[in-house]
Amino acid sequence: MIKTTKTMISGLSLAAILALSGCTANNPSTAKVHNEPSLLETYANIANDNYKDALNDAKLLQTAIADFAENPNEDTLANAKAAWLISRESYGLTEAFRLSNGPIDAEEGWVADTYGALEGQINAWPLDENMIDYTIDAKGAKTSGNIIDTKGKFNPGGEESSSVDVTNITVDAITALNENGGEANVATGYHAVEFLLWGQDQDYSNFVKDSVTKGALTAGQRPITDFTTDKDAPRRLAYLKASAQKIVNDLTVISDAWKTGDITNYRAAILGLNSDSSKNIDSNEALKQIFAGLGVFIKSELANERIAVAVLTPSEEDEHSCFSDNTHRDIATNYQGFKNLLMGTYKGVDYGTAPIDALDANVKMEILELIAQIETKIESINAIAQTSRHFDYQIHPTDPQTKVIVKLKNELRKLGDKMVEVASANGIKLSVEDVTDAEETKL
Repeated sequence: MIKTTKTMISGLSLAAILALSGCTANNPSTAKVHNEPSLLETYANIANDNYKDALNDAKLLQTAIADFAENPNEDTLANAKAAWLISRESYGLTEAFRLSNGPIDAEEGWVADTYGALEGQINAWPLDENMIDYTIDAKGAKTSGNIIDTKGKFNPGGEESSSVDVTNITVDAITALNENGGEANVATGYHAVEFLLWGQDQDYSNFVKDSVTKGALTAGQRPITDFTTDKDAPRRLAYLKASAQKIVNDLTVISDAWKTGDITNYRAAILGLNSDSSKNIDSNEALKQIFAGLGVFIKSELANERIAVAVLTPSEEDEHSCFSDNTHRDIATNYQGFKNLLMGTYKGVDYGTAPIDALDANVKMEILELIAQIETKIESINAIAQTSRHFDYQIHPTDPQTKVIVKLKNELRKLGDKMVEVASANGIKLSVEDVTDAEETKL
């Protein structure tokens, strides 16, 4: 059973949640855990520990969901939600490993063939929640024709979509449905679990009209009867169990890719130690992919897709965790994951040689000043989300916080461009184009 200290976090402060999850940004420890490893060793060691934590927290989430399925009530539902929130803390940090042609999302070559580019199974968003379960439409009626209420074959619709038998909701069934017919046809991962636990939040067809779950500090309010007396209750519980198992399965694959002591995995390949020498990756090429990936992640993914699209549209559908209203933590952990890799630290511990170490004093000061400005704004978003109004209200056109969020977006994009200078200081040549996703949403 999931430990009480990790489940009963409702009402706790942000600092308390972070302390429980082991993700406190200001851990005072500065003990060296390695004797001046190379940049790639530092990166790989952080990946190993971060993904190990994410997997462990996913297993705790799976346990909490199993407890809930065995005995669905308000307390076990609250525990499952708490476990989901904690699991997002450790996983959110790992997002900085994306876009570097690594095991989480490599699209070609032996890395893709071996690890399967599982990011789209684990964390795909935004999702069309109507595909999974009912929502309340503009007329106040429940929608239908989803995976939960379909007995037999279900076709999600979209380009080249195919039918999948969902008579029994299994890991294989939801895996086959994920992004089947379109990127919004998301059937697996953290956000599928989030929607099932919290349910719909607000009214996505009209941002200003607050008609589904009213209140600036109110997230989705799925009734417990959806899991107890409703005719489809057993299917929702089966979906939650399958989704949790899928997350654990996928994170096990990625965690194993970074595991120490394995001479056949990706970690060994970027360190030039893979027993199959044809898989080893030239260190300069590996560093180029890493620096470019960090730049694209902080600039095009976090700043643009996850912040700019939401605030400038504005659209709560485009905030990352729109059902639980946990987007403020997504922003904070995604940024912290990037900072960990730039500084060569994890949970406050110095892991050795870091990209920032090679910078001259002036450039380093510019980056540290930019980081300070960014962190002030992220702290503001977090504080307001906990005490006054969630991120979906902060991005309302009339809210003064929108100016803060837009400035944060601009500063994060500037930080992404700074990765060109960081790379150069470490002997790697990049251009601004290399740290920008050519397909990022244009606003």
